[in-house]
Amino acid sequence: MKIAINGFGRIGRTILRQILKAPAGSGIEILCINDIADAEMCAYLFQYDSTFGVYPGEVRLEGGDLVIDGRHLRLTQQANITSLDLSGVDVLLDCTGIARSTDLAERGLAAGASKVLISGPSPAAEITVVYGVNDAVLGAEKIVSNASCTTNAVAALVQLVDQVAGIEMGHMTTIHCYTNSQPMVDTPRGDYARSRAGAMSMVPTTTSAMHLIDVVLPHLAGRISGAAVRVPTASVSAVDLVARLKTDWDQTELMAALKSAAQASPILGWTEQPLVSSDLRARPESLVVAAPETRMVDSRQLRIFGWYDNEWGFSARMLDVARTMAARG
Repeated sequence: MKIAINGFGRIGRTILRQILKAPAGSGIEILCINDIADAEMCAYLFQYDSTFGVYPGEVRLEGGDLVIDGRHLRLTQQANITSLDLSGVDVLLDCTGIARSTDLAERGLAAGASKVLISGPSPAAEITVVYGVNDAVLGAEKIVSNASCTTNAVAALVQLVDQVAGIEMGHMTTIHCYTNSQPMVDTPRGDYARSRAGAMSMVPTTTSAMHLIDVVLPHLAGRISGAAVRVPTASVSAVDLVARLKTDWDQTELMAALKSAAQASPILGWTEQPLVSSDLRARPESLVVAAPETRMVDSRQLRIFGWYDNEWGFSARMLDVARTMAARG
């Protein structure tokens, strides 16, 4: 599979780290990396990462290439990628965070890429795909959204509970680390609470995952509500779901059934350990169920808790969906 990365920010750089960590012969060839930042800054931010640490290899610039461990990657700085030649690219990973209009989303196609995968919710996408949840609906669409990191986590968890026990209704709260959408100091933004310093307070807010859950799990549309709290940590987030089940369950039996299903899933993990958020850094799963935090309130009400690395896990799903798109022609 031949890819290009447009937008070398948090997700773009994390995707590249994962590709470089993959075993030789993983079948991914990077034809181009594009970002509006200058080349020296791109190389620096890839090599020195505050979340995932210093890259354990050689990173340098040579001509117009980013050279990593002797591997030459073409690096460009075009605000409008239609000026690039992306012919031969099977999937362009658009990690700019701005591909929300048809004009912006289609620029990769205009440059010659066969398909575009957007790293976030986008009205311009033909379809929204959460790998391991609704990827079976993916066909030959040209522009696809990978949803959000929280949607990938919540949808995986909701699907797990629904398939094992059936959900009548539920409410979830995502406990999310701060992101670049929040200021470091109090600064006017459209939302009052999210105008406050992100590293100093817990900030109640909303999440796009609630709308997208209705999209990727339409049989549960209108039955799952949700909210978010941004917390002052730099990485790893969590989902706290309370669900009313369709039938009565014994806690021991339900936990065993959930564990078996989670361990059989390609996108879920399970831990019996009393972990904290930093323990989950760089985990590739969409969500890791925390068994010590999961319990029955009565025979039909379940409280289930899970961790997700909102950058590393989401980037892993970007690659999964890109492979699926390339395979389906």
